Amino acid sequence: MQTRRASRRRRSPLMASPTRRGNYDSGQDYVLEYGELRFTFNERDFSERVEQAGRRLGFVAARLDTTEVEDLVNLTVNGEVSDPASALGEHVNDCWPELVGPAERSLVHWLRRLVFRSAWLDQRVKEGELDVAFDDATSSFSYIQPEREDEPIELSPEPNWRRVAYTPR
Repeated sequence: MQTRRASRRRRSPLMASPTRRGNYDSGQDYVLEYGELRFTFNERDFSERVEQAGRRLGFVAARLDTTEVEDLVNLTVNGEVSDPASALGEHVNDCWPELVGPAERSLVHWLRRLVFRSAWLDQRVKEGELDVAFDDATSSFSYIQPEREDEPIELSPEPNWRRVAYTPR
């Protein structure tokens, strides 16, 4: 990040004495586990993270309505949309061969991975291990490491599903 001087930072009040919580928790409606990490989510938090992941992957372009979010959440949780509630669910089923692929390349894998990653990053901010910086030049946020002279962290790139994106009619 070249424009550190142009960035505004918000320090977490927990920075002075971080509490090591380890696991993200916003409720008990959904659970994602990876290794020894167990992240629990309330319905709203999980749904918002799934929708955000879908946008980040280019699978959806705009805000979704309630039934579309329901289908995207069902895809993320169950790995399929067995009873579509919306045109998004029908689109998933129509494009299934292009979405499923090998496990590490499937849309389901990446939706889950981005939901998990966003909660992991949020938890690290809460614990004081990371901070958030806003870059005025690019109008974007990034995660930085306060203990490493505000070095930005690099997130692994995610694949793009724009070629089979859902576009409401």
